[in-house]
This record gives sequence, C-alpha cells and structure tokens, in this order.
Amino acid sequence: MGKMYFTLVGCNHYFGTEFLEKGMKLTLKKEPKNEYDSEAIMVKAKAIGKIGYVGNSPYTIQGDTMSAGRLYDKIGKKAKAKIVYVLPNGAVCKIVKEKKENTDETIDNEEE
Repeated sequence: MGKMYFTLVGCNHYFGTEFLEKGMKLTLKKEPKNEYDSEAIMVKAKAIGKIGYVGNSPYTIQGDTMSAGRLYDKIGKKAKAKIVYVLPNGAVCKIVKEKKENTDETIDNEEE
C-alpha cells in the first residue's frame, strides 16, 4: 500500500491550529456512530484530546489527499499519523506505521 495522506479539518471547533507543528504525532479513531457522518474519523493529539476530523468532502480536503470515506476501509479502528504541512485551518497529514516496542518489527495499523 502506498503513502496515504489526509486533510485534518475542524480544528477551529476545538483548540485551533496555533499548536500544530510539522512532525507532530496524531492518533486517528473511527467513529461509526457519529450522528453526522458514518465514516467519520476523529483525530486526537496526545495530552490534548480531540483536535479535529479527517476531511470528508470535496470542500474540505486539500489536493490529492484522501477523504475519510476513501481512508475508512484502509485503516483499522485506530491508526497513527504525522503532520506533514500545517495549513491556516488544519493540516495535511500522513498515515504512519507503528513500531513494536523493543523490536524492529512494524505493525500495520490495520491490525488494531
């Protein structure tokens, strides 16, 4: 599977974007019972909590990034990501693989 990029949106409904930095690690969590979007994917930052969502419409995604609908079946219940570019209202992020502690093996996010 190639690199998967997505747009982080909705930040202004939570903590804004001032704290976002390139390289910042994020956690994605599916929200199948979200009342507005059954393909919603929440984005969380450590020690902060929910900071936004994966964009899911042509109006919210940037460039060739994946919408939540396209990304939904390519990740497990949770996934890890990293910010690549900070934007005025969010960020472009990349899905990353996790490494098991004390080993060199990588865990594909789909296993979670």
